[in-house]
Amino acid sequence: MRRDGGLLEQLLSDGYAVMTGAIDPSVAAALAEDLAPRFAATPFCEGGFYGARTKRFGGLLKRSRHAEALVMNPRVLEIADAVLGPHCDRWQLNLTQALELHPGQGAQPPHRDEDMWGGEKGRIEYLVNVMWPLTPYTAGNGATLVFPGSCNGGARREDLGAPVAVEMEPGSALLFLGSTLHGGGANRSGEVRSGVIVSYALGWLKPFENQWLVYPPAVAKGFSPELAAIVGYRQHRPNLGNYEGRCPSVLLQHDVPEFLGAADELRPDQAAELATWLGMQGAASG
Repeated sequence: MRRDGGLLEQLLSDGYAVMTGAIDPSVAAALAEDLAPRFAATPFCEGGFYGARTKRFGGLLKRSRHAEALVMNPRVLEIADAVLGPHCDRWQLNLTQALELHPGQGAQPPHRDEDMWGGEKGRIEYLVNVMWPLTPYTAGNGATLVFPGSCNGGARREDLGAPVAVEMEPGSALLFLGSTLHGGGANRSGEVRSGVIVSYALGWLKPFENQWLVYPPAVAKGFSPELAAIVGYRQHRPNLGNYEGRCPSVLLQHDVPEFLGAADELRPDQAAELATWLGMQGAASG
């Protein structure tokens, strides 16, 4: 896949980067229109982390056909592949979430999204986040706050100084790593700040959003094969995330066999090792 050197270099060094002209603003406007009724019906969150003046909901791929343009954005996928690809066989969609910060919402506690997983930190990246504004993001209405250089075992929180409020317009996107310290800003304006976050994680992690419940086979059958694969309808070799020993994409067929025989799904290096071993066994028995 082609690498976007400038964005990738900044993302890895600073922990965040802004991609301007990522989509046509009309796509963001159409997505906002589709999501407006859901926002209106969704209650405010509970708890100090999510925010009592914030609304959130997921499953965007089944709520608007325009969500796919964000999830499958080619430049974003290239960067996700560059960051995550070296550390897993196949990476996956972690979540799609729409969020509104209403006037009076205070700043979110600074946090690192990778902390939802209990593994070793500071050596590899677990996650790539992409924040897509549906309304302008300003310092006054709660634009995302990021701490530059806080990524992947960076400086201690107390040594980082003040965060940066990432201001941007619909059509742009903020990319930041799962190891980057960040949080939603305080909405001191009289307007609602609205956006969408899409994130991608290593394929051997449990995703934040339970994709197979959000997009069961009856829903995922309507996805393109590429989108279904990123959602989770493919195995992470060797044989992780299978259904009856087969790639879960079998569930997207029109007629799913009642009885399935398990089949190897190995990485090329593992398949080569297996072939060598089987050859040695054949020679020994002969």
